Amino acid sequence: MGAAEPLRSVLWVKQQRCAVSLDPARALLRWWRSPGPGAGDPGADACAVPISEIITVEETDINGKQYTSGKWQKMEKPYAFTVHRVRRARRHRWRWAQVTFWCPEEQLYHLWLQTLRELLETLTSRPKHLLVFINPLGGKGQGKRIYEKKVAPLFTLASITTEIIVTERANHAKESLYELDIDKYDGIVCVGGDGMFSEVLHGLVGRTQRDAGVDQNQPRATLVPSSLRIGIIPAGSTDCVCYSTVGTNDAETSALHIIVGDSLCMDVSAVHHNSTLLRYSVSLLGYGFYGDIIRDSEKKRWMGLARYDFSGLKTFFSHHCYEGTVSFLPAQHTVGSPRDRKPCRAGCPVCRQSRQQLEEEQQRARYGLDGTEEVEEWKVLCGQFLAINAANMSCACPRSPQGLSPAAHLGDGSSDLILIRKCSRFNFLRFLVRHTNQGDQFDFTFVEVYRVKKFQFVSKPAEDEDSSVLGRGKKRLGQLCSEHPTACCCRASSSSWNCDGEVLSSPAIEVRVHCQLVRLFARGIEESPKQESRG
Repeated sequence: MGAAEPLRSVLWVKQQRCAVSLDPARALLRWWRSPGPGAGDPGADACAVPISEIITVEETDINGKQYTSGKWQKMEKPYAFTVHRVRRARRHRWRWAQVTFWCPEEQLYHLWLQTLRELLETLTSRPKHLLVFINPLGGKGQGKRIYEKKVAPLFTLASITTEIIVTERANHAKESLYELDIDKYDGIVCVGGDGMFSEVLHGLVGRTQRDAGVDQNQPRATLVPSSLRIGIIPAGSTDCVCYSTVGTNDAETSALHIIVGDSLCMDVSAVHHNSTLLRYSVSLLGYGFYGDIIRDSEKKRWMGLARYDFSGLKTFFSHHCYEGTVSFLPAQHTVGSPRDRKPCRAGCPVCRQSRQQLEEEQQRARYGLDGTEEVEEWKVLCGQFLAINAANMSCACPRSPQGLSPAAHLGDGSSDLILIRKCSRFNFLRFLVRHTNQGDQFDFTFVEVYRVKKFQFVSKPAEDEDSSVLGRGKKRLGQLCSEHPTACCCRASSSSWNCDGEVLSSPAIEVRVHCQLVRLFARGIEESPKQESRG
């Protein structure tokens, strides 16, 4: 039998006679109960697994097995092989599962084993050697234990070799990626939270630009994508990036996505100030409300994770607004809008079309035709804002399953720019509550949202009122407004930018979205996943 020919046999599964079929053209392994003579046709209880979701196939040691009675009496000497595979569970979770097939003949056994292994060898996207960074302090400090208990055994099963670095200080992973020979790895895995992912991202993107001779400090520079994928094993407090790209914060699920070699392209925003790169962002850039929260929480690290709730409550009651000018370049190439309620999912057509757009732009640049942005019209908005958010992804997490921008796309070359203008504290609370339910959080008169590929922000300094007795008094009271506790916004001088959980010192920034600059070991959130039987 050739490798491309279908294979069909009667084997035994859990002491039940089953018909088993392998169709290389469809890359699908199926089995179903077949008590009568012949293989029969599959029924509603048929089980199936794509070849791409088989982890490995092992010979099963039958020594000591009780096969000399019951169903096995008809076999002189049974032969068995075990298929280790992905099983889908609820809420986008994946689980490692196994099924053992028993063969009555040695020749048939070897045929199945050889055919399955040959098909697995054709899956060239699977990693064989990985560099793993573990943050032992991230989240609840469980990163090392999570990796050793839930991830390492699966990597061993899949014959993936690893080199492990347990980080000892801030930027340890970033510095290592600049120094190591990364060409010998098939991917980088980070075990930790969003901060750990950001550190690996900066190291990998920065190393790639250095090797390519690209100056990251130039806002107009075209960045070079890295050939290595990044895998995220969630072990942080929020794990926003993992939740938005996989649909769950589950270490076993993420490990299985890495093993099967999934690939998902993702946009990265470069944030500059005065021709100097400040940081890269993949999830949230937040000024005003979210910037104030992260700035205040940095002073309260002794509180642990509770500092975010405390700073959030304090910032909400402070109710500060900030005056400034937002300039942005609309993303004309994208399909859809931030309010079309069409979220980014696995195999997203919007991201796929953006990839084509990206290739066309690169081709124009190659022939010296790149200059279309100069003729596009920038839009300018001024005013007082409670918050300015730029979301490259939905920014979903368990607390906010829809995220800050539910229809934001991972790889469409744009960011959803959300402006929350000055409003009452009560209305702002209504806006925040919408993030926890199914309501349209943009359906307010004081909220505007735009899909952009570039934007700039310049703050307008507040009048020098802090030198007055009233201004100093407000500072001593924690900057809470007591003159109009329900309706007013206290105008403050300037906020800080929250860039994926890190504070940026400069309020004036220039942001450009680089389409599909990095790739993850993920496939996007799958639509309506089905929970499988345990057969």
